[in-house]
Amino acid sequence: MNLRRLYAVLLKEFRQMRRDRMTLAMIVGIPVMQLALFGYAINLNLRHLPAAIADQSNTSASRQFVMDLLATEVIQPVAKAQTPEQLMDMLRRGVISVGVVIPFDYERRLAVGQEAVQILVDGSDTVVQSAAAQLAQIPIGEPPPENNSLLPNRQSSVPFPQSPISIVAFYNPQRVSAINIVPGLIGIILTMTMVMFTAVAIVRERERGNMELLIATPVSSAELMIGKVLPYGLIGLIQTSLILILGLLLFSVPVRGSLVDVYLAALLLILANLAMGLLISTRALSQFQAMQMTFFVFLPSILLSGFMFPFDGMPKAAQWLAEILPLTHFLRLIRGIMLRGAGLLELWPDLLALLVFIGVMMTLAILRFNKSLD
Repeated sequence: MNLRRLYAVLLKEFRQMRRDRMTLAMIVGIPVMQLALFGYAINLNLRHLPAAIADQSNTSASRQFVMDLLATEVIQPVAKAQTPEQLMDMLRRGVISVGVVIPFDYERRLAVGQEAVQILVDGSDTVVQSAAAQLAQIPIGEPPPENNSLLPNRQSSVPFPQSPISIVAFYNPQRVSAINIVPGLIGIILTMTMVMFTAVAIVRERERGNMELLIATPVSSAELMIGKVLPYGLIGLIQTSLILILGLLLFSVPVRGSLVDVYLAALLLILANLAMGLLISTRALSQFQAMQMTFFVFLPSILLSGFMFPFDGMPKAAQWLAEILPLTHFLRLIRGIMLRGAGLLELWPDLLALLVFIGVMMTLAILRFNKSLD
């Protein structure tokens, strides 16, 4: 082995890496991104779960309990409610993760040792269930004495329950992980495949020498871009169907909402990812570089969207970043429709966010493609 020739090859590779900005970005960006995401953004100790409290008692004792509840910082009120029915509607629409019901006879229930508070939890996320279970440990009363004045005819003490707070989990009370994971996998798989397919679409035409032929045709930029997107959209719907069928057969994952809404939500994510892939394709100089750029979409999407780690556990800065990602909004849509039986229009904030994302990405991709032709 000739060391001089070996040194020449090594020197050539380092110089090539230095000239390739995308490779340098991968070398530096991936460790920094992973360190920031895992060390700063990901937090399994959930706090400030969105909640609503229906205090039907509205006494000094019930208000004191509410103050004790908020002091734990496990929940944070984001809406008002008067009845359990209103809380259930908010849970179904994804407005809150936790609902607290304090009945009219709160003090009497405490006095006789009965269940005094009911906490309703969106059990479609097992991590939220575990966090909400902490609320059952809040001390809100002591066993009444034998001669309690509220019970003059009482002959013996009433056994006081271990906790006068009951936790009721809906949508996945058995805490089956697959019920929470499979709907999210639809989004993960569509994000990985759709972005990658279209990220290399324009680059492949350029590398094969077909771009000049396309430019010579009367096809406009918008028609070319949309024509690139539509076939992959059909592939994405086929993938969605496959996941739904296997999820039902293998894991008994339910579809409590409308199947049409499920496909509409999937179609929105497909279009969002295809538009983002096209934008990447107009920027990349080669297919390899396009695949490198898609990695910077995959990693934040998987870690920040709420698929692997709870969204409410992330700091505000990470949540703001996650709101830009289409997968974040799709997960709220698909879990709301499949697991909670919500309608697509009831989840309109995330529906609107995906529509805006599609419009912005397609516009940028078309403008960028026109610029590259010039």
